[in-house]
Amino acid sequence: MSIAENLHHIKSALPTHVTLIAVTKTHPVDKLMEVYTAGHKIFGENKVQEMCEKAELLPKDIEWHLIGHLQSNKVKYIAPFVAMIHSVDSLKLLQEINKQAQKNNRVIPCLLQIYIAKEDTKFGLSFEEAKELIASEAFQQLQNIKILGLMGMASNTDDQTVIKNEFRSLKTFFNEQQKNHSANFEPSILSMGMSSDYALAIECGSTMIRVGSSIFGQRNYL
Repeated sequence: MSIAENLHHIKSALPTHVTLIAVTKTHPVDKLMEVYTAGHKIFGENKVQEMCEKAELLPKDIEWHLIGHLQSNKVKYIAPFVAMIHSVDSLKLLQEINKQAQKNNRVIPCLLQIYIAKEDTKFGLSFEEAKELIASEAFQQLQNIKILGLMGMASNTDDQTVIKNEFRSLKTFFNEQQKNHSANFEPSILSMGMSSDYALAIECGSTMIRVGSSIFGQRNYL
């Protein structure tokens, strides 16, 4: 199937409460335009430089989500335009996002990345670290960010039981945190699920999925 057909196939099967992020990392601009022309304008990038380069070339009504690991010294480059940062994994990073958002007269929506996988290569806060961050006075003082939910990535395994248990643990934690609303913490988004596991993630309560290869096909170009 074509990219547009893949996109339509996925979107037509999604529940109305689930948002699709088209993961565009390493894919060239002409491929992204096929998605845009098909009517989808929510893109996810892993790297700051690639996001900035593509945002410069593509239509300005695209909603850009930074979904990869983010270093504090790179925040300034995306602060003027990023729609949401999914990968917040420390107070230090959140403070830098707040600082750069203030410079751009913005409030930047963010998700806290929670570590649920059994892999050392994944980033994220533990449940306890996330609770401490949300309850901290330093967090409460940040006026130019808003945490709208949580993001997590399951282990890279074919064992569906492992994946389901990880997604369910994050959903349980998300439900608990929904009782803790504050000025800059309004959790309504649970971002779980990629091409290989998004159906299971939705079953476990995901409201936002990040899908690349199921739309664009496997990467065979740079």
